Amino acid sequence: MINSIRALGMQFAAGIGLGVILFILLHGGVLADQNKTAGRVQVVSERTEESTVQATDTKQPERANSNRSANPPSGSKTDTKAKPTSSSTKEQSSRLQQHSNGKQTEKIQNSNLDKLMVHVYLTKQKRIETVPLELYVRGVLAGEMPIDFELEALKAQAIATRTYIVRRLAMQDRSGVPGEKADVTDTVDHQVYVPLKELAEKWPAGEEQKSSMQKLTKAVEETSGEVLTYQGEPIEAAFFSTSNGYTENVEDYWQLSLPYLKSVASPWDEKISPRYKQTVEMKEKELYRRLGAKDDGKPPRILETTEGHRVKTAVIGGKTFTGREVREKLDLPSSQFEWTISDGKATITTYGLGHGIGLSQWGANGMAKEGASAAEILLHYYTGVKLEQAYKLPE
Repeated sequence: MINSIRALGMQFAAGIGLGVILFILLHGGVLADQNKTAGRVQVVSERTEESTVQATDTKQPERANSNRSANPPSGSKTDTKAKPTSSSTKEQSSRLQQHSNGKQTEKIQNSNLDKLMVHVYLTKQKRIETVPLELYVRGVLAGEMPIDFELEALKAQAIATRTYIVRRLAMQDRSGVPGEKADVTDTVDHQVYVPLKELAEKWPAGEEQKSSMQKLTKAVEETSGEVLTYQGEPIEAAFFSTSNGYTENVEDYWQLSLPYLKSVASPWDEKISPRYKQTVEMKEKELYRRLGAKDDGKPPRILETTEGHRVKTAVIGGKTFTGREVREKLDLPSSQFEWTISDGKATITTYGLGHGIGLSQWGANGMAKEGASAAEILLHYYTGVKLEQAYKLPE
């Protein structure tokens, strides 16, 4: 999801100040009552670069929205022969009242969360659209993930999307926005967002449109307010389209160090993603021209690979490049590539689509097809992260 990473190094270094900013922004702190979330799963998070679009813990985690479905506290087992005393009746009444008050407070907090507004710069229209947070999440979900993906994959994407914007708002980061008058753009530089007027037009009028909108709304509502945190702060929730079989350590691509963006296996992509393996062809001269190198008569060779099985460094035309540099200069889908050069033509085969950091969207769909919940998906892709409620009160 995130091409706005260029400012991340400085922002991460200011992590201590983030807690203060969050406190001010969210009126008393981003995170909900820790007692409600202590029993919930810990979770682990790239974003799609073409937005048509690790499983070590087998213990079944609680559902992502379990804290909103708690049952009322039960009283003592009733003896049908003995009438409850007045004091026990009062005690049960008090407990039920406390529970009712707690649920009412949560409703108020979620209502306040909806008041948090996101200002999106629409690049084609050259205007700013202002929408409540959850409607922004819905618009991004429509732009970043195919609607025919499994519901749990959509929910995982919704949580990653919400986390990204919450962190950006908290850090008052407006980098990459023309004039810095909005919070984000509607492009892959931040998160692809479908404006309100265009959303319904994504699908033919009728039942398909209705069911698609209902599915989007359900994915957002069932994860309402949920974000991913690391040590009490929203994470940089990176996501991408298709893995090569593994995700990438963030430091191997962005030269950053974030403890929750670590390489994990993602075997589902190869089975289901139509973009898993692709071939790019170009003239040999074009290859060297775009790399700014000269043909020295020696074949290009890979020097080192990353833990995520992508190219870390390669020598081409006597010059050393990172895998990321080759990918970007040649406009390749992935930094895992191999090539052959014959008769003046270079044939490059790539595996995966995107930078490879964080959540693999096709991997998430593969996990969901096998029955994984949104929480389990996130736990797999983002290392050591917690899934928590963020009550935002932007007064």
